[in-house]
Amino acid sequence: MLPIQIAVCGPRHCTTADSDNAREIGRLLAERGAVVLCGGGDGVMAAVAEGASSAGGLVVGVRPDTDPDGVCEGLSVVLFTNMGEARNAILVWSASAVIVVGGSWGTLSELALANRRGGVPVISIGGWKVFDAEGDPVMAAHEVATPAEAVEVALSHTG
Repeated sequence: MLPIQIAVCGPRHCTTADSDNAREIGRLLAERGAVVLCGGGDGVMAAVAEGASSAGGLVVGVRPDTDPDGVCEGLSVVLFTNMGEARNAILVWSASAVIVVGGSWGTLSELALANRRGGVPVISIGGWKVFDAEGDPVMAAHEVATPAEAVEVALSHTG
């Protein structure tokens, strides 16, 4: 049986709170035996890689380019796609759940792709809130307040 793979998405230019949340999410996922998928760059990506690798976890970085200088520390494996933001689809389609930490345009695309895919839990901590044309909220993700909640929701909704 393959291990559960959880994508953790977030901006490369993030807040301290987002970085702290991502680091803790990475640590908790690793402790639960999940493989962490991320973009392998700065910000949230580097923080989740640091957290997971410090707990002995396996971390896969899915890079948009082929530049080894852009890779963050803490990755176990790097996939150089040379696909730009299209790599977000690879990240989302490879995951059993998607955790969104904070928000940027790239993170919004990952949130949208995960919802478009369907069938996988999408969890948000400090991230985007989506509204329809009438201004009513759209349930784009399970909104949580803590890294522990994010990990629990992600893992409890995967096979």
